[in-house]
Amino acid sequence: MLDQKTLAVLAMALGAFAIGTSEFAAMGLLPFFAADLGITEPQAGHVISAYALGVVVGAPLTSILGARLPRRRYLAGLIAFFGVMNLASALLPGLSALTATRFLAGLPHGGFLGVSMLMAADAMPFEQRGRGTAQILMGLTVANIAGVPLAGALGQGIGWRWGFALPGVLGLIAAVLILRLAPRVGVRPGIRPLAELSALRNPAVLLTLAVGAIGFGGLFAVYSYLSAAMLATTSAPGWGVPLALSAFGVGGTLGNLGVARLTERWGQFPTALRAMLFMAATQAFASFAVGDWRAMVLSAFLLGLGSGMVIPLQTRLMDVAGEAQSMAAAMNHAAFNAANALGPWLAGLALAAGWGWRSSGLVGVGLSLAGIVALGLAWLHARRQSSPVAEVPKNCPA
Repeated sequence: MLDQKTLAVLAMALGAFAIGTSEFAAMGLLPFFAADLGITEPQAGHVISAYALGVVVGAPLTSILGARLPRRRYLAGLIAFFGVMNLASALLPGLSALTATRFLAGLPHGGFLGVSMLMAADAMPFEQRGRGTAQILMGLTVANIAGVPLAGALGQGIGWRWGFALPGVLGLIAAVLILRLAPRVGVRPGIRPLAELSALRNPAVLLTLAVGAIGFGGLFAVYSYLSAAMLATTSAPGWGVPLALSAFGVGGTLGNLGVARLTERWGQFPTALRAMLFMAATQAFASFAVGDWRAMVLSAFLLGLGSGMVIPLQTRLMDVAGEAQSMAAAMNHAAFNAANALGPWLAGLALAAGWGWRSSGLVGVGLSLAGIVALGLAWLHARRQSSPVAEVPKNCPA
């Protein structure tokens, strides 16, 4: 029998599952709503960008507005708003309405995932906080295994609007469950909403966010063009692309679980460095795999394994954000959405220049190496600050 604390984490993970399904399924639904609305695919791409922009804008905004709310009500309100906006995307006609509702659906993304991770981490012993974070991220990775293919099947079979309706309904269910199951903890006394902005003036926080915004761009540079590259360069069966997308989700699930334990064992910086090196290697392999659909499915799995790098970065933010925990956690997801814009944009420039489908992997390697540089700067800053939480374990070189 599961205890209430575990059930509360599962309710928050369901919200993360809804968010992951909505975010990634939108990319697969793009050809269908573009055709239905009578627009080009580049125009339809603005709908994807609108969601990412909503995440970036919403992360600091929701952190300030929700600072005086109990976390239970804050999370339930965010995921309910997310659900309503997804249903609006499914129901309202026209490109303008779809773009606006996707922007609004992105607003709760960072705040919900960030505070959910904080609550899950707080439910674990201090040295096992990474496992708490991984439990919420499981919702995102499992979404790529089950939610995204299901939303895609609905969109292809009975209409693209159903692909947005599915995460909308799941978001509303998650809101009800969170209200019923999450612990009733009051607001910290003396909390000042604008104090959350201190995270944006903290060099340790900003450097950690830069690692994610740059380093994760490599993963998105490859993943965003994986399906198109497979269709353009291979004779993969009809189920080849869905298999690759599911393989990415399986890899992400295993990667999050494994990196959570490695963070506990090795520490934040050593684990993040190894994860970044692994990501660079998988992106190089992705470039090599182009043209062989079986190798590209394996590449998708390996790319997913590297996504666990979010865990050492999230736990690092918990240590350095001080009283601005909610803001830092939310901005972490804003940073990854910035990476989701940076990586595909640079890979798109390489493709437009005629460098071929293999170039997305090379762009990915470059961004991962740049992320390692950012990680080195964050480590040097931590050393200069002589913070106990920043020290690298003596038995594991950075």
